[in-house]
Amino acid sequence: MIGNEYKYRINKVVDHIEKHLDNDFSLDELAGISNFSKYHFSRIFQSITEETPFQMILRLRLEKAASLLVHGNYAISDVAYKCGFKSLSVFSKNFKSHFGESATSFKRKNSNLDKVNSIGDKDPETPSIYICNQTKSIKWKTVMKNNESIEIKELPSIPVVYVRQIGPYQGDAALFERLFSKLFAWAGPKGLLDKGDFQTAIVYHDDVNVAEKSKLRTSVCLTAPESTDVDGEIGKMVLEKGKYVVARFLVKADEFQNAWDWLMGKWFPTSGYQPDDRACFELYPEEPENGIFKVDICVPVKKL
Repeated sequence: MIGNEYKYRINKVVDHIEKHLDNDFSLDELAGISNFSKYHFSRIFQSITEETPFQMILRLRLEKAASLLVHGNYAISDVAYKCGFKSLSVFSKNFKSHFGESATSFKRKNSNLDKVNSIGDKDPETPSIYICNQTKSIKWKTVMKNNESIEIKELPSIPVVYVRQIGPYQGDAALFERLFSKLFAWAGPKGLLDKGDFQTAIVYHDDVNVAEKSKLRTSVCLTAPESTDVDGEIGKMVLEKGKYVVARFLVKADEFQNAWDWLMGKWFPTSGYQPDDRACFELYPEEPENGIFKVDICVPVKKL
């Protein structure tokens, strides 16, 4: 369908923007990636995303900055330059306009330090660290009922094909079922499901606690060779290699948020790590059984 081809091209532009958010962008560059004429690109982009390219760039920079302020250990000036702002004054003005308060106030109110202070030494859900003799790696013991394991891993690059959703998704199991059905219906005739060694994943491009719910971008993915040809609404990308905390949970459809809340609110503040600014994703090593999902929540990390 022509409409799906348009979405595919615009998704390529959005992926490029997200990957190079601290760069300067030109209209010629973005139009070239989309393979649309620069004279029509902005109108097409806005009709699909409901934002102009540079409105989206500014919003994503500000949302990334807010997420770094909440989850990272950065000075505000460092956050500003890391997110592509050339001066602290320009960043401060735009941040206050978007979030309704200064970056300093936002950081103070939302910092993970508040979560650390709320976790006492006797909190039964606080994880404890140990060394696994078998793998010679650092792991954590927990009593969180849904958690099977948690460890720091170096993950390789993971090429995937995807179909993308823009808008709210939390608690909407039917939405994810529809998206996976659409992806599998495309992948099946191409032989991508024949070997049975594929995995599925869900990528969360935006911080749900910061971004506007109507703008949240979610990609439902299937592992596939990087050389796979895509078409229509289906895109492809590579989940970045690097160091991740990989937390395995067994959860029902309505328990995913509890797992994420525990990882961000209980594990991170006592771990010695902070989230890096690559995308988070859920990796599903096997099919759900009896309504129970085995999921690896993968969050990029670096030391505090």
